[in-house]
Amino acid sequence: MGTSEQSSRMLVRWRLAMRCTVVLAACASVGVQAQAAKQQPAPTQTAAQPEGPTTASSATAVSRDLFTETAHIKNDLARYLYLREVMPQLTKDDRLIDQQLLATVEDELGFYDEAINDFPFDNRVQTPVTLPTPADWVTADAVTEIAKLTTDRRIVLINEAHHDAHTRELTLALLPKLRAEGFTYFAAEALANGDTELMKRGYPVASSGSEYLHEPIYGQIIREAIRLGFKVIAYESDADALADRESGQAQLLYRQVFKNDPKARLFVHAGYAHIDKAVGNLGKTIKPMAMQLKQLTGFDPLSIDQTRWRDIGPMPKTDLYNQLSAAFPVDKPSVLLSRQNGSVWASDPDRHDVDVILPRSGHQRRPHWLELGGTRQTRVISSDMCQRQFPCIVEARYANESDDAIPADRYVLLTDNVMNSLYLWPGEYKLSSRDREGRKLNERRITVEKPGS
Repeated sequence: MGTSEQSSRMLVRWRLAMRCTVVLAACASVGVQAQAAKQQPAPTQTAAQPEGPTTASSATAVSRDLFTETAHIKNDLARYLYLREVMPQLTKDDRLIDQQLLATVEDELGFYDEAINDFPFDNRVQTPVTLPTPADWVTADAVTEIAKLTTDRRIVLINEAHHDAHTRELTLALLPKLRAEGFTYFAAEALANGDTELMKRGYPVASSGSEYLHEPIYGQIIREAIRLGFKVIAYESDADALADRESGQAQLLYRQVFKNDPKARLFVHAGYAHIDKAVGNLGKTIKPMAMQLKQLTGFDPLSIDQTRWRDIGPMPKTDLYNQLSAAFPVDKPSVLLSRQNGSVWASDPDRHDVDVILPRSGHQRRPHWLELGGTRQTRVISSDMCQRQFPCIVEARYANESDDAIPADRYVLLTDNVMNSLYLWPGEYKLSSRDREGRKLNERRITVEKPGS
């Protein structure tokens, strides 16, 4: 497949994944969330801000296609600056998809809080939910409890919010647990089939998949899965219609895994409603990928939702997440266990087996969760790295990886006389800075020692 054809297909997949979120929003109930207060803009943002959480009242069609407009821009920083420039020019009805596009690019660049504020997508359960109470439920570590539930499962599915990298922390932590349980395959929605050297190389590069993969935590998920010995596979469908995409994903997973390896055990990282085991979130007739995969294999997947009970930015106290997190304060991905029988709470049990509660972001210079349970350390970066060329992007890559490898962390410095922090695992790194045209401005080597060394 030629480079231009591969890029075109990746763009189509990215656009379709974005529009899938729109369908999810259109199927959700507006409910009490529609009355939420206006979001406060992030300190570094000047683009037009959303007017509350994205819900069913949002438009699903756009008159200006920013996907096509930005398709030729290969530099993530340049794409971000272009989107920031044009967002204020958009009509209100155009902002649903385009806000998600901006937020996804911000997420890729390390602007994690800004991404949440610019696309406060609320996909709470559509049916009324009676929230659990501390009298009946108790919090527990999600990694530990989910690992217990995988013992007799052949398929485990977990979802993400594409613009919120916090929903990738749990997948990264689960990889060694599931490998120890005997899982042999790992499938990631963001991967493309064109990177035939991925397993041999051992790490993803910018052309390994969709733009989602450019975000450092996603890159580390792929890197860690390969290191642990998983066979890493892509399963995205080229179908244009949503129903065909769901079917295509399920068929690809079945053919690549269970058709030739009946004893295989599969861990899947997907987006939003692809992991649903019943219809509803994608419309009344569209069968989600997980539902179809269950039918193809005969195996009931363990479906883990972590997109519904997460921080989506400033919301009133009546917001369901605010109520739940007030009743059950957590400082890491957590689940609720029944005090009566030890079962795990699911707010939508027809579609998911487990609901994960993510803690609030917290703030230093960047969200607290970036420490990833203490496995990463901070290294201060300053605008001196930019050689007075602003904005500039500062990236840390493993010293033994190529310049197009997905970085271990990255952040954009917009102005002079500022500093921030990168979060890095122990190791040797190339720390580099580039301007909006992609020209290298500075590079040096740094070492992050293991704690106690």
